[in-house]
Amino acid sequence: MKLSELLDAIEVVQVLGNAEDKEVERVEIDSRKVEGSKVIFVAIKGFKTDGHKFIPEAIAKGAEAIILDDDSLYSDEIFTSNGVVKIVVKNTRKILPKIADIVYGQPSKKMSLIGVTGTKGKTTTTYFLREILLTAGISSGLIGTNKNFICEEEVPSHLTTPEANEIHEMLALMIEQECRSAVMEVSSHSIALSRVVDLDFDIGIFTNIASDHLDFHGTFENYLEAKRQFFVTLKEDGKIVYNIDDEHHGEVLKGSVAGKISYGTAPEADFRITDVEFDLEGTNWVIEHSGEKYFAGTKLIGAFNAYNATAAFAAAILLGIKPDVALRGITNTPQVPGRFEVVKSDDGKKAIIDYSHTAGSLEEALKAIRHIVGEDYPVYTVFGCGGDRDKTKRPVMGRIAEKYSNFVIVTSDNPRSEEPMRIISEIVGGMEKENHRVIEDREEAIRWAIENSEDNAVILIAGKGHETYQEIKGVRKHFSDKEVAEKYLKELADAD
Repeated sequence: MKLSELLDAIEVVQVLGNAEDKEVERVEIDSRKVEGSKVIFVAIKGFKTDGHKFIPEAIAKGAEAIILDDDSLYSDEIFTSNGVVKIVVKNTRKILPKIADIVYGQPSKKMSLIGVTGTKGKTTTTYFLREILLTAGISSGLIGTNKNFICEEEVPSHLTTPEANEIHEMLALMIEQECRSAVMEVSSHSIALSRVVDLDFDIGIFTNIASDHLDFHGTFENYLEAKRQFFVTLKEDGKIVYNIDDEHHGEVLKGSVAGKISYGTAPEADFRITDVEFDLEGTNWVIEHSGEKYFAGTKLIGAFNAYNATAAFAAAILLGIKPDVALRGITNTPQVPGRFEVVKSDDGKKAIIDYSHTAGSLEEALKAIRHIVGEDYPVYTVFGCGGDRDKTKRPVMGRIAEKYSNFVIVTSDNPRSEEPMRIISEIVGGMEKENHRVIEDREEAIRWAIENSEDNAVILIAGKGHETYQEIKGVRKHFSDKEVAEKYLKELADAD
């Protein structure tokens, strides 16, 4: 499109240069990705660095235009001498979504777009829903924590919800490949940072909310407000599928004009969950809706997966998908990597890899294990807490781990810039029993748990789930809980 057409659609403070002659096709906020012509570089002030510092690099790499909100760093000469249009706006972060939406042709308006937000269950719910859509013959993309899909093509994922320009670009690629729908996780960070404001969501799903990300939001009230803002922005003819069992659902949905449909175990739920049963082979339950009973089953384990799948089922019905097709999609949904994923040795010892990294999700995972194995089988828990994140949950998670486990190995997670042993000491500070051991090295902690636990033990390895790295002092190295567990379970079985 013509740069001048874009400028007619946004509010600008100043324009320097001839926009009439410029064609734009891409929007970038990372100067390293500015390659060739027809690119707009938007300078964003981030938490670790300021994109304005990289304006010269973006110009050198061929950007047609630079959009900025700090006009004090460079003289006009750097723009005019290179034939680059300088565009000054009030706030680049807030205007980025609108710019991306326009440049990429408003792709979200050309498909069914479903957003899933909540503290827990986002990833699994999107997996269920995408599988239902595919089962119904509806091509679907996915944007989320584990991975992204542009129709059938898998694309690496770096953030739960990417930056606005990346979202719109992926949606545009989906349209090019004739995707008719897309499912995406919507994080509280992305809402607070205005990444999703110009997306045309048809359905928003609320899974639950509990204290999390307080390092970013400051207070639980701020965190809750970020979630609420997502639903407030949904259009009037949009729909909200919400967990009626969550005590905060009224606060989260307050002020939203979209239609509201509930799910949960409450008798008044529009999609009521009953008769939940689960073991290490999967989960079965009943969904009651409009006087009908639907028998649902999945290989995914735990009552929380009955919730996730029912949310997806409700959204599918709203999209016009037949119940039997939706149920088949739920059954077909593959194991979500790192979400209560069972790893077994040949001699029967089991480890469960789970992403539970909050107090609530850790308690839920341990309760699920106890529900399955009762008190007759020992439960070992290996976990740590991430650095540079909410510190208040550390002692709480320590208490939860010791309460539901026979033995706990406290170890390192992703310490990032923090000292691992300081994080560990804060976890141990919340523990009152002596049923724990500290092993800083995560691989050694997993090995110790596998080799020293009873033959019939179940070992929960919590916190990292699908992640294939460990970040220490700002350096990432390859590390997979699943790979490490499989390695030592095999060694143990071979030794026997």
